[in-house]
Amino acid sequence: MCIRLSASFLLVLAACGSSAMEPLGASPPTDPPRRTPPDSGDGGTLPDMAPDAARSAPDVPRMPKSTGVCPPIQSGDVTFAPAGAPPRKVKLALETPGGPGPLLLYWHATGSSPAEAAYALGATQAAWTSAGRIVAAPYADPTAGQFGWFIVNQSPKLDDFLLADEIVACLVEARRIDPARIHSLGMSAGALQTTALSYLRSSYIASVSTFSGGAVQDLSSLTEEPRNKFAALIFDGGATDMVFGVDFQAASERYRSSLAAAGHFAAICDHGKGHTIPRDAAPSVATFFAANPFGAWPSPYASGLPASFPAYCKR
Repeated sequence: MCIRLSASFLLVLAACGSSAMEPLGASPPTDPPRRTPPDSGDGGTLPDMAPDAARSAPDVPRMPKSTGVCPPIQSGDVTFAPAGAPPRKVKLALETPGGPGPLLLYWHATGSSPAEAAYALGATQAAWTSAGRIVAAPYADPTAGQFGWFIVNQSPKLDDFLLADEIVACLVEARRIDPARIHSLGMSAGALQTTALSYLRSSYIASVSTFSGGAVQDLSSLTEEPRNKFAALIFDGGATDMVFGVDFQAASERYRSSLAAAGHFAAICDHGKGHTIPRDAAPSVATFFAANPFGAWPSPYASGLPASFPAYCKR
């Protein structure tokens, strides 16, 4: 999977930008309170969210508006139909009633499926949804190409980003998610999609994590909202993490370096097991997301990661 994005391709993406967005600072329908968690958590449990009156956030997320008819929000396969893109199924994991709470967008690997989210998260998914949170795992468009997601196949089509916008917009309108707590996670091609989303949708992405992804080319020039210093927890499998000609260890380091140079918090977790999902990572990923909502800068982890995180994680 040797992926090189041409300068003309990057210019097309930069010109396209986001779908319809509310102005920065506009209040979402629910105007939910912002919250921040304690610094640690383990097992399949998640840290409780405690009110945080002191967190300084110069900006608030810019919420997309729905462009199609929003589907009923329920657990299972649900079809979203954003304008400008074909309808697409998304596997939702949630409990009813619930929210508003965090949203996790999960992007699967090449040849995989949205069921990968439950595998990657393990017991943490049940802990996540039981606390009012939602996991949304899109199905890849079969026309996107070998690697599932349009941008990973060097396509200028923004369908996957329009889909993310529609998921976010519909869940905000349904009063199911906290706009300050929208996160993304993916594996391999899905991790490369997460990297792209972190830049192209930095107007609302709070923090991200990647499993064997990173940046095969620097996309920082496409940053939609430079003031949002979103945090990233970046996993790679070490020297043997190579598939389709891509050195994912090097790509992960490139992503970390690019983010750090722009003032973001970014930590590397080299599990050394090659191109595979580190299933022991899920509780730490959930804790990381809880500690890094939109506008949490500097990150509460700027002085170090919690002791509960895997020992192979480092700044």
